[in-house]
Amino acid sequence: MLEQGFLRREIEIAGRKFSVDIGRVAGQASGAVFARYGDTVVLVTATRQAIREGLDFFPLTVDYEERHYAVGKIPGGFLKREGRPGEKAILSARLTDRSIRPLFPKSFIQDVHVVTLVMSVDQDCSPTIAAIIGASVALSISDIPFAGPIGVVVIGRVDGELVVNPTVEQDHKSDLHLTVAGTHDAINMVEAGAGEVSEQVMVEALGKAHAEIRRITDWVEAVRAEAETYGLAHLKIEVPVVEADPDLAQAVTAVGREKMFAAVQHCKEQRLDKKACDQYLENTKVEIYEALQDDYPEDQAVIKRLVDKMEKEAVRQLVSKEKVRLDGRLPNEIRDISVEVDVLTRTHGSGLFKRGQTQVLSALTLGAVRDEQILDGLDTQETKRFMHHYNFPSFSTGEARGIRSAGRREIGHGALAGRALEAVLPPEEEFPYTIRIVSEVLESNGSTSMASVCAGCLALMDAGVPIKAPVAGIAMGLIKENDEVVILTDIQGAEDHLGDMDFKVAGTEAGITALQMDIKIGGITPEILAQAMEQAREARLFILDRYKEVISGPRPELSQRAPRIIHTTIDPEKIRDIIGPGGKIIRKICETTGVDIDVEDDGRVYITAPTPEGGQKALEIIQALTAEVDVGQVYLGKVVKVMEFGAFVEVIPGVLGLPGKDGLVHISQLAHHRVRRVEDVCREGDQILVKAIGIDNQGRLKLSKKDAMAPEAGQEADAAEQGRDVRPGRGRGPRSRFSKR
Repeated sequence: MLEQGFLRREIEIAGRKFSVDIGRVAGQASGAVFARYGDTVVLVTATRQAIREGLDFFPLTVDYEERHYAVGKIPGGFLKREGRPGEKAILSARLTDRSIRPLFPKSFIQDVHVVTLVMSVDQDCSPTIAAIIGASVALSISDIPFAGPIGVVVIGRVDGELVVNPTVEQDHKSDLHLTVAGTHDAINMVEAGAGEVSEQVMVEALGKAHAEIRRITDWVEAVRAEAETYGLAHLKIEVPVVEADPDLAQAVTAVGREKMFAAVQHCKEQRLDKKACDQYLENTKVEIYEALQDDYPEDQAVIKRLVDKMEKEAVRQLVSKEKVRLDGRLPNEIRDISVEVDVLTRTHGSGLFKRGQTQVLSALTLGAVRDEQILDGLDTQETKRFMHHYNFPSFSTGEARGIRSAGRREIGHGALAGRALEAVLPPEEEFPYTIRIVSEVLESNGSTSMASVCAGCLALMDAGVPIKAPVAGIAMGLIKENDEVVILTDIQGAEDHLGDMDFKVAGTEAGITALQMDIKIGGITPEILAQAMEQAREARLFILDRYKEVISGPRPELSQRAPRIIHTTIDPEKIRDIIGPGGKIIRKICETTGVDIDVEDDGRVYITAPTPEGGQKALEIIQALTAEVDVGQVYLGKVVKVMEFGAFVEVIPGVLGLPGKDGLVHISQLAHHRVRRVEDVCREGDQILVKAIGIDNQGRLKLSKKDAMAPEAGQEADAAEQGRDVRPGRGRGPRSRFSKR
């Protein structure tokens, strides 16, 4: 029975309640759920359009829209409304897309649009998790054909224990952030960042994730069945199975099968490169089209699909039966590798990495704290000190297209490579630089993201950034024909396109730092993933050994072209002494020394200097401006003014034309004997030792000259001033005739 006019069902995930409302909102969408996880609330809808003429692919679009009201914020900028999605929103949309895309029928080519509106955010309950499970429910109750449901969880590791959907506090302590999505039977999407976690731990984490996913998918299926009972779920539309005319299919096979299989064998035997192989295969296809054109002039589109299918079959059979690949390599063989550093003469660091016909050049720039990226999203993180940007120009594949701003692919690949490198960066306390790496793809034939990891790591080491360990990445593939499974190391473009899996693994010698898996089949088992990870580990170690032939580790000194950053900490109460009224003092320091200064609210001060001398001078000025006089300490001071009652002594000199810190030496504190006139002991401009003896009730510093010297030394000094000898064994007057010699 529907108690509130809509169906609400809930499940506990990681100790927190997850619920969906069906039939409550967005009634005109094919499927819509109002999902709540803790206090996180998202609306997820699924809709479809009628078939468009001329489509020969599945046009799936996933949008993830963040609303700033979800965290009680008003958007920045002039317009004060949300603009294009940020990086976090794009990555969340990609996670949803990659989780659901393999589960639509191959012959289904209608437009499908999945939209997530993030309306309320509880930081301990991930809106991305809510979005993916919400999409699973929305698609399951819609009329859209979908081979789900799916579930998703995040696995962390805190103090050696695996944790499902860690809270923000747990995530900060975790050395693993593993997002896994899948059906009841298999895993179909993996995304991870890790702190050199071993393959064994990763396999264990995948197993724990899949067990939780099974529980979630069983719940979604029960919710779908109940929604159907109440008329809140739609019947799935029929997907027509488009089959070619048997006579045409037989004719294509008769004319083209032998030619296509021979062409694939030719590419293998000659070990043709990408361009030559693509051209040879294309020429073979054209030959087949022309041979059938006269008999089937109206069926060229169908013939093209049949020939493409034939090409895929030939390549896959080559791998599964002969265990040899299109370019002649064995399944676990890596293409030729080239490693270079210091390629760009004026950057702070650069690395050029080439693997086969995939080539990436990475350039590194070190900047000041003020160069951090400011984030305007829904997370608690406000700034980002490490940025990895990935560019994929059309010339890298020999195409002629205009250059556009970064798309979802560029953002996703850049984030993956950045996650792999971020795990080995030194902490900000030890290395207070903002770091930006830009990876330019110069040539592409498979796994440019993992080549970006390698080139980026080379740039870090070339710049002298003290990373924990070098990182390398490799892309794995899969050909699965019935029970025959072949895992491929270092896949090229054709194997990515025609294969069943793209599995990217990056890490150090000690363990994994990033992992991503996309598949085109319903899912794969943890056992296959474990085998792929072990094969990837061997490839990673091979690449790391190639690094050592050129650069064994980070250079011992930071690049001479990089700015020098000096870090110091002051009392937050002293910040105003550095800033000055209207920023007058800090501007004068920067103008005088040529540095940039960043001051944090907690008292951390970062001096970014083009030269070591300028940085040291700025540090000395800041230390002088914020120095404290400690009671009980002795200072060498300068007499700045003499009065009848004592002398004012400057113990910390002024800088930038500003007064320093001084105190009063009362006449009674000038010497151990009675002083009649201050000028008898000191005059303006004299340098004297004084001791800080206290602060008076008006906050003024009290100094003592006599306490700055030991009593005996003080008596000698006093006697010297009065022309008397008070050394041990000597009297104050003439020697007595009764004294012993």
